[in-house]
Amino acid sequence: MKRLLYFALVIVSFVLFTVNVQPIQAQSNCDPSYPDVCIAPAPPDLDCDEIPYRNFRVVGGDPHGFDRDRDGIGCES
Repeated sequence: MKRLLYFALVIVSFVLFTVNVQPIQAQSNCDPSYPDVCIAPAPPDLDCDEIPYRNFRVVGGDPHGFDRDRDGIGCES
């Protein structure tokens, strides 16, 4: 009986984890240029002091201009 309960707990935990985990980019209206954070696409144009994120990855285009030195890191402190 204990094995059955343990197995059921493992299965339920796995299902809950896989259902609740989704890439940030899959959330509504996130710009794919910033895959690790959810920033709405321009317009409006945003500046670093208008968002809560720092030192995040920037790929492809950078419509907001968060990666001024073009090293792939946005809003460096």
